[in-house]
Amino acid sequence: MSILVVGISHNTAPVSLLEKVSLDADGVVKLVLEASGNEHVTEATVISTCNRLEIYTEVDRFHGSVEGLSQLLVERAEESVEALLPHLYVHYDDGAVTHLFRVAAGLDSMAVGEGQILGQAREALRLGQELGTVGPALNTLFQQALRVGKRSRAETDIDRAAPTLVSAALAQAVPEGVDGKRVVVVGAGAMAGLATATVAREGAEVVVVNRTFASAVRLATEYAGAARGLDDLAAELATADVAIACAGARGFLIDAAMLAGRTTPLALIDLALPRDVEPAVAGLPGITLVGLEELATSLHGTEAADEVAAVRTIVSQEVQAFLSVRRQASVTPTVVALRSMATQVVDAEIDRFDHLLPDLDPRTRAEVVKTIRRVADKLLHEPTVRVRELAGEGAITYERALAELFALDGDAVAAVTSSVVTSVVDRVDAADGTDHREGPA
Repeated sequence: MSILVVGISHNTAPVSLLEKVSLDADGVVKLVLEASGNEHVTEATVISTCNRLEIYTEVDRFHGSVEGLSQLLVERAEESVEALLPHLYVHYDDGAVTHLFRVAAGLDSMAVGEGQILGQAREALRLGQELGTVGPALNTLFQQALRVGKRSRAETDIDRAAPTLVSAALAQAVPEGVDGKRVVVVGAGAMAGLATATVAREGAEVVVVNRTFASAVRLATEYAGAARGLDDLAAELATADVAIACAGARGFLIDAAMLAGRTTPLALIDLALPRDVEPAVAGLPGITLVGLEELATSLHGTEAADEVAAVRTIVSQEVQAFLSVRRQASVTPTVVALRSMATQVVDAEIDRFDHLLPDLDPRTRAEVVKTIRRVADKLLHEPTVRVRELAGEGAITYERALAELFALDGDAVAAVTSSVVTSVVDRVDAADGTDHREGPA
């Protein structure tokens, strides 16, 4: 079994295409279930954000699974296979591990180091657990990815040195700052919460507008702002200096007609996918519009080099440790099968010995049996220790060599494989003497 990732993100596709594959909560659930229904997929979950959609799976076959998973994304984009495939990426096995660790650490984000992706990865794990589509392999992988993300932020200043999407957008749209300005935040989700916190901290007067008024009240109250329903959006925009749209609604919430005739400047920031602001708004006099496309361009190359280098080192260390432990764990079923076969051989020889010397006194027999078992254990000890060490180095499949040399029963090896997979997190944690397990929520 191997890990396979098929995805699309801001690194490979324009916003116009990402918009077509963006999913609401129900859409994510449906995609997870459809992915897990592939005949070659044994586990599945999905990371869905405003600038990425990635299907994570454990598969028993590469070609059949990658074709099926790619088709699921093609269907959602409502594009031809030829049009979408150049924008998809595939990571397999070791490459998939590296990719998820980079994502969790914030190295693959539009705003390098941003912290929201960690919560989004946690949500993908929770959803897969809830749907029953995540098993030992993906659970172990995501638990470790969350650990890598937390370690990266604990040991470096990557999340403070690199700009968030909100702060980067504000710097581009309102270079003079928002202190004393009236800022309308559209939406009440995680991104809206970040936007509200950012502008409130910088001294802005905040108004939260949301379709569900109770949610607007909760967010606005936390930052001493005002709350309005969506019906009040046009009126609030009329007196706003800045508007930050984060709702991700189907259909534009802010269009050119809503702003026609405006005589005062307005900075509009659209952080939603699908977009909340009609692109034609950018052509209106006095309107400054900054969206994800503009941000992708402006953020390119702005990451803090020292912090990024430190996080890359952490990710590299964690990937190597994880892969080493996983390779060692993969040897365990073969080692167990070998020891089981040795035990059977020893037991058979002891039975033969008992038949040859049935009148041997119990004390002598016990010493002979002990000696036979001790010889077998000593003969097996060094090879089994070395095979784990060599497997950790990943040079060749020493467990297969053992299985072939000793003609081990394949069913015996498979019988203990699933229980071994779940031990990877515990073994990695034991290496540094701490408990890094992440809860499902």
